[in-house]
Amino acid sequence: MSNLEQIAKLSGFSKATVSRVLNQSPHVSQPTRDKILAIMEELDYVPNGNAISLSKGQTMQIGMVTEGINEVMLPFLNSFVETASQYGYQTIIYTSSGDPKKELQAFEDMRRKRVDALVISTCVNDLALLGSYCKYGPIVSWQRMELPQIASVAMNQYDGYTLGLEHVIGRGRTRIANAYGRPSSINTLGRMKAYEDAVRKHKLAELPQWSRTAIHSIRQGEELVKEMLAVEDPMQRPDAVLCANDLVAAGIVSEARRQQLRVPEDLAVIGFDNTELAHTLGITSIYNPIADQAKNAFHLLLSKLTGTGEPQQKLQYCLVQRATT
Repeated sequence: MSNLEQIAKLSGFSKATVSRVLNQSPHVSQPTRDKILAIMEELDYVPNGNAISLSKGQTMQIGMVTEGINEVMLPFLNSFVETASQYGYQTIIYTSSGDPKKELQAFEDMRRKRVDALVISTCVNDLALLGSYCKYGPIVSWQRMELPQIASVAMNQYDGYTLGLEHVIGRGRTRIANAYGRPSSINTLGRMKAYEDAVRKHKLAELPQWSRTAIHSIRQGEELVKEMLAVEDPMQRPDAVLCANDLVAAGIVSEARRQQLRVPEDLAVIGFDNTELAHTLGITSIYNPIADQAKNAFHLLLSKLTGTGEPQQKLQYCLVQRATT
C-alpha cells in the first residue's frame, strides 16, 4: 500500500482529496485539511518534492539574481521572499559578485527547469543575452532596462530625484552637488536628466565638477566632504548634495559634522530610499517603496506562471524631511 493510499484509508477521504491537500489546493475545507495533515504528521510523512514538481509541471522555485546583498536591496529581497512564500514558492538567491559567467548560472538553471522564473535585482551581462532566456520562463526586473522581453517593476527615479532638487532649491540652495550611482544605469541617467531640467528651470549654474558617479558607500560620502573642504573659498563649494542612497548621505553627514561643517546651514544633504539609517540619523530622504515593488515583481511573475496574481500597485515617491535640510 502506498503512502498516499494509507493516508486516504486512515483519514476516510479519497486519494484525490489527500493529493489536493499535498498540493495546497484551496478547494479543501479546513476541517478536512486539518485531519489529513494530522495523519501525515502521525505517520511522519514527508511529500516527495520531485514528484510534486513533476505533477505540477513547476519546481515552485524562483531565482533572484543580484551582484551582491547589501542594505539597499534587503527590503526588496525580504519582501519578495515573504510574498513568494505566501503562495508556496521558494526563492533561491544567485549572487554573481559582478562575474558574468557566475550570473548566467541562474539563467541556465531556468533553462534546465531547476527554477520556474527569475527576478533580477541587478545584472552585469549583456541585456540581449539575458533576454534570449525568456523562452525558458518569465523574467522580471527590479533594475530598469530597455528590453521588451523583460518586464520591469522599477519606478522612474527622475520623479524622486526631482522632489529632492525642488526641495533644496526652494530653500535657497543654488550650488547643488550630485553623488550619483552606477554611471551606466538608467536610474542614474534619469537623475542626471532631472538635475539638468531643474538647473534650466531655475536658471542655476551647473556644477559638473561636483557631479560624481559610482558613489555608493559611506566611505565615499566621507571622501566627498573632504574634497569639498579642500576648496578654500566656501562660495566655490556646494551648499547642497543629493545622494545615490542613504549610505552615501550618512557618510557625508558624519564627516561634515566631524569637520565642523554645519548641516544643514552650510550643506544640505538628501539621501534616497528612506531606509532605517536615514530615520536613525535624521537625514532627509526620498521614500522609495521598495518592498511594494518586490510584491509587484512577484505578482507579475505569478500572472505569467499561472495566469493569476494581484494587480500591480500604483506607487509613487515622496520626500521625508528631517534635520539635514
